[in-house]
Amino acid sequence: MASSPFRRLCHWGPLSVLGIIKLITWAMVHLLGMWWPPHSSIAAALHAALFLSLAASTLYYFLQSLLEGPGFVPLGWKPEKQEDTDNLQFCTVCNGYKAPRSHHCRKCGYCVKKMDHHCPWINCCVGHNNHGYFTLFLTSAVLGCFHASVVLSICMYHAINRVWYIHSGTGREPLVYLTLTTLLLTLLAIGMAVGVVLAVGVLLYLQVRGILRNQTTIEDWIVEKAVGRREEQGLPDFVFPYNVGWRNNIRLVLYGNKYDGIRWPVRDGCGEYDLTREQQAQKQDKRVRSRLYTAIAEYSGYWVPLRRYPWAALAAPCTDEPRLPLRPGDVIRATRQRRHWLFGEKLIGEGESRGPRGWFPRDAATPTDHLYKTKPD
Repeated sequence: MASSPFRRLCHWGPLSVLGIIKLITWAMVHLLGMWWPPHSSIAAALHAALFLSLAASTLYYFLQSLLEGPGFVPLGWKPEKQEDTDNLQFCTVCNGYKAPRSHHCRKCGYCVKKMDHHCPWINCCVGHNNHGYFTLFLTSAVLGCFHASVVLSICMYHAINRVWYIHSGTGREPLVYLTLTTLLLTLLAIGMAVGVVLAVGVLLYLQVRGILRNQTTIEDWIVEKAVGRREEQGLPDFVFPYNVGWRNNIRLVLYGNKYDGIRWPVRDGCGEYDLTREQQAQKQDKRVRSRLYTAIAEYSGYWVPLRRYPWAALAAPCTDEPRLPLRPGDVIRATRQRRHWLFGEKLIGEGESRGPRGWFPRDAATPTDHLYKTKPD
């Protein structure tokens, strides 16, 4: 289930981010004092203040996005009008309906308002409440690390050529001294800074693009599937209902506290349940195309079942999605497949209620479509 802010912070993801921020900040402060001391001129002082401002804002927005959390749909939530429940999906874990734009996160344990993705670096989801903080954190981190990667590279160059400057220089070159320990730490800081610029820069681009369209990462995937589904079935093009113009889209993220994360403004000609109805249609199509399997052997749920299913172990899915333990006789509706693996959900009871989902080895089950009828949600 969702953890408290303190427990959320005590995780390898947030602790790694804090360690990276500390390492890069230490390296910059240590080397700036030799390369361009802040007390030497106003320009040097402003230069140092610029980096420290970026480092402080990175830390602040990181902690804000982590401590604020994404915002969760109340347990047992349902719309005010009973007839609106036909347009919504029901979450069996939260025992309530999923509000528009919300999705259940199995790691947080709740349905998340306007869920974008689950981020291990803040150890929680990016959603309605912390989307703005998270984007500002990415912006500060990329700018700060770009600044640091340039400055630290220059300082490293001066440190490597220090002896040459002493004997052959003009005497005005800055002398940067590094011990073996500080040399290794500086090289690590440069690598971290460059890595953040490249990796986080791509994530920042995707986040900004999504914000301008008011479209989360999950909604990107839903819209992409909607285009293919409607083209295949000869239906009208799908219009994403929450794109209300880039200026208003930005305000929805930066000033999201004006909204409750349940009801959202929509563009003219669209309804508030257009996206949820499209999701229902996509899931119904997936169920129609799914196949039923019956487990013929036991599967313990190991991620690498080398002893019993060696071929599956050698081709395990590269995903953090759960594995589905099986016992002989279990009935599973498979919706995705790979060469040696299937992804599906158990059917429980005579009513074929939906049970746990996950990946399981293909050799652990056999198709039994002729014994069961696929029932709609």
